[in-house]
Amino acid sequence: MPSPRIAPAEREFFSALADVVYGNVFSANRADVIAGLLPGTRSEDLNKDPEALARLVTPRLEPFLRAGGLNATGLSDADRRLLEPAFLYVCYIRAVPQLDALIERQTGKGGEPLPAPFADEVIGDLMRCGFDEERSLRYFALYFQLRRGFYFIRLGLAGKCDSMRRLREALWNNIFTHDMRGFETALWGRMEDFSTLLLGETGTGKGAVASAIGRSGFIPYDRARRRFAANFTETFIAINLSQYPETLIESELFGHRKGAFTGAIDHHEGVFERCNEHGALFLDEIGEVSIPVQIKLLQVLQERTFTPVGGREKRRFGGRVIAATNQPLGALRRGGRFRNDFFYRLCSDVIEVPTLRQRIAESPAELELMVRLLVSRIAGAEVPDLVTLVLEALEANLPQGYPWPGNVRELEQAVRRILLTGRYAGETAPAAVDEEDALAEKLRAGDLSADELLARYCALLHRRLGTYAEVAKRTGLDPRTARKYVESATSG
Repeated sequence: MPSPRIAPAEREFFSALADVVYGNVFSANRADVIAGLLPGTRSEDLNKDPEALARLVTPRLEPFLRAGGLNATGLSDADRRLLEPAFLYVCYIRAVPQLDALIERQTGKGGEPLPAPFADEVIGDLMRCGFDEERSLRYFALYFQLRRGFYFIRLGLAGKCDSMRRLREALWNNIFTHDMRGFETALWGRMEDFSTLLLGETGTGKGAVASAIGRSGFIPYDRARRRFAANFTETFIAINLSQYPETLIESELFGHRKGAFTGAIDHHEGVFERCNEHGALFLDEIGEVSIPVQIKLLQVLQERTFTPVGGREKRRFGGRVIAATNQPLGALRRGGRFRNDFFYRLCSDVIEVPTLRQRIAESPAELELMVRLLVSRIAGAEVPDLVTLVLEALEANLPQGYPWPGNVRELEQAVRRILLTGRYAGETAPAAVDEEDALAEKLRAGDLSADELLARYCALLHRRLGTYAEVAKRTGLDPRTARKYVESATSG
């Protein structure tokens, strides 16, 4: 059967479709781009009909499918590259309900990964489109990764304000890169080389951000066992470095051998040894660790190997490293408490997690949304009357513009306290308040130079708003200059 030809208008369509397929699902203009491919469709209608685009693509592929899919006689290499994203897309959309059901069944269950009885159907679908078995197996695993990424980013990082949308977009890029063409071609099996540094105040949700990354890594499909090679619920390990004394932290990180030190009565596996090769290790409060520990962590990142305390054999670490701190790293680095070479090994991607006050400043409706989600989580169901109770108590008891110094973590406890007692009086942030009082006193006394005034004002805004971009917007400075002033104030 002769291969059908791709008309010029169809080339434009398939090219635009590829940008959708390989693009960021949380990007600001994605809905508009998809709506542009669907005549008469508004972007706001897409949530009601997520399969609308697939229904438009499928009939356009039917002639090629009848002729052998990507193996159709007469297709040039360029035509195959043009059609590949479309075939991948329709196969993916058909697999989504079963993939989502598997994720729901697996979530919260440890042990062996659950079987994927629908796998042969999806893999067969891909092979009928012209992909060989090896690529079909890899694409099936990629489909599972895509759905997990979407599930954990959307579920764990709710919020409609712009800073949260940007955060979700940044996380998708962190997991799949900004353009999945490169990820699909070469990087899907190399993401352990990309470390991530999370910045943000205490209570902003850095742990949820790290968890979304750690549970969304690529996991190969084992066709012989009819299940994926690892259980994604066990691919993420977190450790808070500030809770361990200096004498124990290396043991917790790298493990120790029996007899390595007094009290080492048995072998102990550290978090680097327990971390799955398809998973991620979250090192929280990285700003708290000593220089000797930083050096050893740097060696792990550089060489991908580590040695347990008291041991000689080197172990390989195959996972990804995510680190987080609530401290100003600029000040730590200038003060010699955080090594520059260690920082540069961690900062393949730096993601700032917004404060709750920044989110509410961008969209006052954010508070109601978060309260509704927290009440649902606490009560196990949506209870509108309890949401109303909490919101009325917050409005009655807290001053306007309350800064939420404990961020989302404080809000969660505020909701619990209101459900128990009917009220919440709020907390204070002594350091921030003291700094504001000190700044006001300096202003009254006329003791500040222009640079000092701007630096301290920028630092105050950064504590309130959470990002250098927002400081720049408020002050009219460019973000790099705003950052320079903030770091100048915090290191002084």
